[in-house]
Amino acid sequence: MREGSLTLPQLVQHYIEREQAHRTLNSYIEVFADEAMQSAIEIEQKMKAGTAGRLAGMVIGIKDNICYKDHNVSAASGMLRNYNSVFSSTAVERLVAEDAIILGRLNCDEFAMGGSNENSVYGPVRNPYNRERVAGGSSGGSAAAVAAGLCLAALGSDTGGSIRQPASFCGVVGLKPTYGRVSRWGLIAYASSFDQIGTLTLCADDAALLLEVMAGADGRDATASSSLVDDYTTFEKCTEKYSIAHIDECLHHPALSPDVKSNFETQLDTLRSAGHVVQRVSFPLLKHMVPAYYILTTAEASSNLSRYNGVFYGHRSPSASHIVDLYTQSRSEGFGAEVKRRIMLGTFVLSAGYHDAYYTRAQKVRRLIYDATARIFEKFDLIVGPTTPRPAFGIGEIADPVTMYLEDIFTVHANLAGLPAISIPTGQSKNLPLGTQFMAPVFCEKRLLAIANQLMRQ
Repeated sequence: MREGSLTLPQLVQHYIEREQAHRTLNSYIEVFADEAMQSAIEIEQKMKAGTAGRLAGMVIGIKDNICYKDHNVSAASGMLRNYNSVFSSTAVERLVAEDAIILGRLNCDEFAMGGSNENSVYGPVRNPYNRERVAGGSSGGSAAAVAAGLCLAALGSDTGGSIRQPASFCGVVGLKPTYGRVSRWGLIAYASSFDQIGTLTLCADDAALLLEVMAGADGRDATASSSLVDDYTTFEKCTEKYSIAHIDECLHHPALSPDVKSNFETQLDTLRSAGHVVQRVSFPLLKHMVPAYYILTTAEASSNLSRYNGVFYGHRSPSASHIVDLYTQSRSEGFGAEVKRRIMLGTFVLSAGYHDAYYTRAQKVRRLIYDATARIFEKFDLIVGPTTPRPAFGIGEIADPVTMYLEDIFTVHANLAGLPAISIPTGQSKNLPLGTQFMAPVFCEKRLLAIANQLMRQ
């Protein structure tokens, strides 16, 4: 565009046509074609005048649980199928203020609850590398769209790996910032002490730029950190060699596939060859992370989703005859099976007689995980591991919920401890992408971007 060989409207038209040609991926729920084209015309004039924002020329998609004023947002749920947002999320506001073009809203697991993007009222998202495989979840539409070239970058949300796992499955870069680094205002809540907006991109450069624009304090979100926003886009100046820990229990976990293990060991050798210090550490709490995560997140989901009762907004059952009927039928009809499962589990662990046995104990385990991780970071700059225990699995392959939950074994760590983490593509198995994950201390996203950039350029 700087050279004049491509106009911004031509670029937007390219992405619109790409989406139409790849409609079978089911990554987009809605494309804002006319609006995006009008924005492209206006922003191109600003570019010519030298007044355009930092994101001028960037065409992005947003996950369907992130609010965009005067546009539908449904969290891929029948409960909110026709809900039109009356405000924009802080993240979207900041992107639009810098002249990013929002191309459309992207498919996801219902209320971000899932690891395969099969729990959407709009149907499953398919993997661009193999359409019989899942794209991952819950931000599967975002990952698939970026991987297939249907937008330059996308926003997702990460509660227990919902950015990093689909990034690994689709061969893109998935960045989950530190909890509180990006405002959650306008993100439809799943589990409020875990949720974090992040990015799916093709490279570290785009992730750095988007994060730098979105990050920072927000008076509308008390959990948004007021810590100084780093100059993430200068990450290439970080050329120092890092001390990197890898968790022994991850490398020898029974769920780890041979191909993923082999790829990960190759990445460890690459890091050592590049001059980084890589050492094995033990983390016995690994086996407790998934149970603690699902107790805490379902408890928070039970609370957050109690507002969807058919009274104020959302699906209202037409056949209800009295108030109890209205609540029961509206929620039974509006929510999908997985969401109802998690609401019931969360209600159970918060109930009298079970609160201390489950919820309180899980909170204690979360603190133990946080403390044990902090001790690792006293000696190491980064923690590295496989993003997922195996490549993308087949659509419909995993029917057992517990088996599906265990797919999060390597990603929930960062959310339980509130840490930043990134997944980068580092190989393939039978033409399916494989990812490697790095975690860093809080607010050390720049370190993650630097090591990701180094490894991807090897």
